[in-house]
Amino acid sequence: MIAVGQKLPNATLYEFIDEATEGCAMGPNTFEVEKLTAGKKIVIFALPGAFTPTCSAQHVPGYLAQYDALKAKGVDEIWCISVNDPFVMGAWGRDLKVGKKIRMFGDGSAEFTKKLGMEFDLIARGLGVRSQRYAMIVQDGVVKTLDLEAPGKFEVSDAASVLKQL
Repeated sequence: MIAVGQKLPNATLYEFIDEATEGCAMGPNTFEVEKLTAGKKIVIFALPGAFTPTCSAQHVPGYLAQYDALKAKGVDEIWCISVNDPFVMGAWGRDLKVGKKIRMFGDGSAEFTKKLGMEFDLIARGLGVRSQRYAMIVQDGVVKTLDLEAPGKFEVSDAASVLKQL
């Protein structure tokens, strides 16, 4: 499993873009973690799945509520990562009205999640391989803090906990 002080592994993440801009077409776009994290302070939080109860009612809304406070502490971007496809992540982001405040990344094949050592086998429950729930602060691609939730818990990966560490 990734640890504090280590560089994030490079992987491709997928983001659904609602409106075309220079360099980004409308629809799913691919992004390399290494390029996206260069020179930036990023809060990354990951969760088991889009549209799931805790994730939709508490996890993402908490980061939306703390957006201004996180930005005031020097955070350049906030990422939400889930082992879902970019279409689902885009729809979920629209449903939760994240706008441009949180980047909703799909890790559909769990490439990034597996490279981090954060995969969680929920096959027996019909959910496949998912991500564990965690939050990290990353500076220039290096993990500065990492908070992994115990199974079934939501106590250390919330926005208020991350904010205390900045």
